Amino acid sequence: MKKISKQNTERTSVSVRSILPDGIFISVYGKDYYLSFERLPWFKHAKVSEIINVSMMGKNAIRWEDLDVDLEIESLMYPERYPLVMKRTVNEVL
Repeated sequence: MKKISKQNTERTSVSVRSILPDGIFISVYGKDYYLSFERLPWFKHAKVSEIINVSMMGKNAIRWEDLDVDLEIESLMYPERYPLVMKRTVNEVL
């Protein structure tokens, strides 16, 4: 019997299913979610290689290391409970 390492299990628990002009479909623990670029603008101009480089961050979150983006799985299941608020620094406004 082949033993599956924890790292392999965590890596394969999340995957990008498809990239569309207006968002991406990801699968987390076998359940598919749609992430629109309108709601999550960090992905809109990202390279394909950056989008597909996603991994589990513990049991309750996923991470795009190249984009420095972390999302809780619950925010995928109930996006209305997690409004996104971006705070800008003074330098970004200028």
